[in-house]
Amino acid sequence: MVGPSRPLFVLFGSSIVQFSFGHGGWGATLADIYSRKADIVLRGYSGWNSSRAVEVIDQVFPKDAVIQPSLVIVYFGGNDSMGGHPSGLGPHVPLPKYVENMKRIASYIKGLSEKTRVIFLTCPPVNEEKVKQLSSDLLSELVRSNESCQKYSEACVELCREMEVEVIDLWTAIQRKDDWATSCLTDGMHLSAEGSDIVVEEILKVLREAKWEPSLHWRSLATEFSEDSPYDLVAADGKSTVNICQSTFHWSKQWD
Repeated sequence: MVGPSRPLFVLFGSSIVQFSFGHGGWGATLADIYSRKADIVLRGYSGWNSSRAVEVIDQVFPKDAVIQPSLVIVYFGGNDSMGGHPSGLGPHVPLPKYVENMKRIASYIKGLSEKTRVIFLTCPPVNEEKVKQLSSDLLSELVRSNESCQKYSEACVELCREMEVEVIDLWTAIQRKDDWATSCLTDGMHLSAEGSDIVVEEILKVLREAKWEPSLHWRSLATEFSEDSPYDLVAADGKSTVNICQSTFHWSKQWD
């Protein structure tokens, strides 16, 4: 670890997480918002389902690690909700098994430390027509439906309510935009920059409203090396300096 110590946020999930550091991705935006406040670590694995995650969660989050996360944001469900393959292979996980897996993931992460907080993200919707256009000589047909995503999303929300885990219903949040099917998704399944902005808005809302001590909202966290210095930029009066460590002029959107 590089010091001084900052809060550690881990993003854990499948391709929605792995791709989140791409251009305009929600993980990259969080890293920008929390620069000099928290370290955002990516643990995204494209193609994974909740069963694969359960198999290796103790390797991703060792219980004997010296530093445990302050926050883990978890996303699994899109691949689980895919239609099953006749061979029995593939990422599909039956709904009851998915709920059991997510319960195990939540319990494990909550047990990492007394101060480790968890947010679950549900399945976003899919643009079925766009997905049907996807084809590859390497893969069998991708069977994705918005109805199935809804069922897995609702099951995740219900589980989180039972376990008192914060949850963001992406299936509902993204569909609040009239043109979500084209503006919020790239290939019909993965998030565009506009879709990622919705994820960031929802995450910041949870962090702002959660009754967590200490608060993990970006405005509440200390800024590293925020003290004044004679090496800062010289002010207009020519006699003092200005510490610009908390300036947000470079943001295309001013986050709350």
